[in-house]
Amino acid sequence: METSLNVRQPVVSDSGAAIAVRPAEQAEIELKLLAPHGALEKLREMPVIMQHARNRGAFRWLETVYYDTPEHLLFQRGMSLRVRRSGKHFIQTLKLLPNIGQPLTRRQWEAPVDDLTPDLARLPADEVGDPVTTLTNDALVPVFATRVRRHARQLELSDASVEIAFDEGTIEVDGRKEVLSEIELELKSGNAGVLFDLGTQLLDAAPLQVGTRSKAERGYALAFDVVQPAAKAELVSITAEHMVDDVIALLIGTCWHHLLKNHVVAQEGADPEGVHQMRVALRRLRTICALFRRDIPSPAFQAVNEEARWLMQQLGPARDWDVFAETTITRLVAAAPEVDLGGLREAVERQRKSSYAALQAVLAEPRCSRFLLSLGQLVERRGWRNEIGNEALAVLSLPMPTLADKILARLHRKALRRGAHFRKLNVYAQHDLRIDLKKLRYAAEFFLPLYATHAPAKRYVKRLAGLQTSLGRACDIASGRILLDAIRQEDRPALHLAIGAVAGWQARDQIAVAKTLRKRWRRFKTAPAFWGR
Repeated sequence: METSLNVRQPVVSDSGAAIAVRPAEQAEIELKLLAPHGALEKLREMPVIMQHARNRGAFRWLETVYYDTPEHLLFQRGMSLRVRRSGKHFIQTLKLLPNIGQPLTRRQWEAPVDDLTPDLARLPADEVGDPVTTLTNDALVPVFATRVRRHARQLELSDASVEIAFDEGTIEVDGRKEVLSEIELELKSGNAGVLFDLGTQLLDAAPLQVGTRSKAERGYALAFDVVQPAAKAELVSITAEHMVDDVIALLIGTCWHHLLKNHVVAQEGADPEGVHQMRVALRRLRTICALFRRDIPSPAFQAVNEEARWLMQQLGPARDWDVFAETTITRLVAAAPEVDLGGLREAVERQRKSSYAALQAVLAEPRCSRFLLSLGQLVERRGWRNEIGNEALAVLSLPMPTLADKILARLHRKALRRGAHFRKLNVYAQHDLRIDLKKLRYAAEFFLPLYATHAPAKRYVKRLAGLQTSLGRACDIASGRILLDAIRQEDRPALHLAIGAVAGWQARDQIAVAKTLRKRWRRFKTAPAFWGR
């Protein structure tokens, strides 16, 4: 999914020749949907399209070449440079990565050029910055190309004008090809929420997936054999001037962005961090719903929470096996290299692959795509305003600090109550405490910019994070026992010896974790509150 800051189209004279103009940034919002091969023909005839199309549209053949330096300087800076031929015209485009919390938006500059060769002099180097300011045209080489047959139509809806493009073609690199079959919905004017309305209706006709990578990103992955890295959550700059309504939009938008960026990483399964970060994004999203639904009892929060919980459950097995393989077994190998864990590692890897196969099927399901679209729709249309009373509507117009104090105090009290008689808490009670502490930590991190001048704020969050980490280790040990039981069913003596070694290591680890937990709980209990000052 992408939104780009697209640029001014070339001015064309009466003779048909393109006249060069200084490229300028303009907002362009675009939703991308990936379609199964052969599905586009059916989707073109969807009633929602036929009903709102201004005309039959036009078919165009687009040939695009992407450029970079041999050292991949543009790629390393999150930039892509392309030249596209459409008929007799050539357009050069430079794009940057999306902004924080705006997964559909990319800064972009365009300018006409003479042929398929880029001309950096036609870009505003002072706006774009390095490395464009120091590069020459001779420093650029072709990296990959796309060849696309595009059918574009203009849709006129009650509150928006949208261009829908059906793209079929290939990405090509040194004889290798990757098939393209996708739909791009570009907002020309009006409310961006209509993109998600349309996407949801198209999803009813075919098992579409939300596209989280541009053609350029897919081309670079094919050309450079790179694996897209997992992305951590980004901080949101909330200020005391923000109203509650705006803060909700910022927080959900950032979680949505975090989720989207890690979706393809988890789907490819090459980096375990992708699954972990998706779960973090979902936990943060569920926390946001929990923070606000007491004062703003919107059905939208409940709906988001339920779907986020479902997706977290689907991600759980893969994450559990990742932690067991990457943490538990790896630490034991380092501490006791004489223990033969080969058979155990093979058994774990089989379980891991099985869990990822099941997860990949889930991530490709329409339910997952529908959830991702619903989050975009929720943000654009501020869906939490629906079906609430006047008192809740009044809360949305309050300055955020007023509600932040109330939320943090409530969560802090709840965590202290849950942690009473800490030494006597069993593993299930510790798990419940850990969930409460996560909510408190995320809330503290969300609202931390509001208390930036309060010295105790960062110290409080640091102590809270340390306690949460220790509780996480305790929960991982409990989860590890369950995973060992799943493997123990295999009747192999060497495997059972390895399982015994891991169980012994975990028992030793549990004693050390318990000591650390008690210490960190005491430190957290004495941490002064930083809100309400």
